[in-house]
Amino acid sequence: MLNKLALDKFDHAILSALQIDGSLSVAALSEKIGLSSTPCWKRLKRLEDDGYIERRVAIINRDKIGLPVTVFVSMRTGQHDEKWLAKFAAAVMGLPEVQEFHRMSGDVDYLLKVVTTDIQGYDAFYKKLIKLTQLHSVSSAFSMEQIKSTTALPLELIM
Repeated sequence: MLNKLALDKFDHAILSALQIDGSLSVAALSEKIGLSSTPCWKRLKRLEDDGYIERRVAIINRDKIGLPVTVFVSMRTGQHDEKWLAKFAAAVMGLPEVQEFHRMSGDVDYLLKVVTTDIQGYDAFYKKLIKLTQLHSVSSAFSMEQIKSTTALPLELIM
């Protein structure tokens, strides 16, 4: 697998362009980055094969489809063994409301980013969550306003 030092300016340009528009054709991508189609396609294929590009997706407007509520759920548990974590992680992975799932350092053991319809939707999610396992504490913080949201990584930090 390539390391970040093996990426050149064309690789970075491909990654940057696809972060903005993952639906670009090879022809449009090659024109955008200033490389002919065949070398661009080969680089794109290598970036995909080496795992730099995991997948290309459409970003759906959550408000328009009726999932406007974002909740950050902090959890603490008294159990910290691998078997418990594997079971808990598998169960959380099965909850479609969970957009992100992090194991944390500090006072919080796990942090979830959850999207849902409304307070009642969150309450239904919460009831599913607490059935999964015994948790020491669960704290929920509702996002009042999303000020920034991006899926683009700051590639300029590694160039």
